[in-house]
Amino acid sequence: MDITAAMVKSLRETTGAGIMDSKRALEEAEGDESRAIELLREKGLASAAKRAGRATSEGVIESYIHSGNRVGALVHLSSETDFVARTDEFSELAKELAMQVAAMNPRFVDRDSVPEDAGEVANEELLVEQAYIRDPGQTIGDLVKDLAAKTGENVHVGRFVRYGLGE
Repeated sequence: MDITAAMVKSLRETTGAGIMDSKRALEEAEGDESRAIELLREKGLASAAKRAGRATSEGVIESYIHSGNRVGALVHLSSETDFVARTDEFSELAKELAMQVAAMNPRFVDRDSVPEDAGEVANEELLVEQAYIRDPGQTIGDLVKDLAAKTGENVHVGRFVRYGLGE
């Protein structure tokens, strides 16, 4: 099957992948865009795992205050460069994470952040293991990994805090 420029453009707009990566994925998927998206995601997640050890000294601190001003959250989302931290996708993820924290009240970011004396901690108490409030088929960890794959950088949640009146 011939891969057209329009097909490559459509895949690039959907995934943010480069021209040649998009073309190769479409060729491997024999023109099937959904399969090509999956191939790009697999490739991106594999390369994201390689970047996991790199320093994330840039990022943003995002806030969310729920209507009624009774619950709010601050989230620190990190990236390797300020270039990625200033993108719309990065900013949108930070806002979504702050909303998630305000709504679901997790105790810890991930298993690595749980203190030894915390006892048994359920997955629902870990932010990255929680189901995303807007799409329960995805976890917060999936959203962070997808952004890391799309940007080509190590992206992770540094920390968060939630405030609630009367709590």
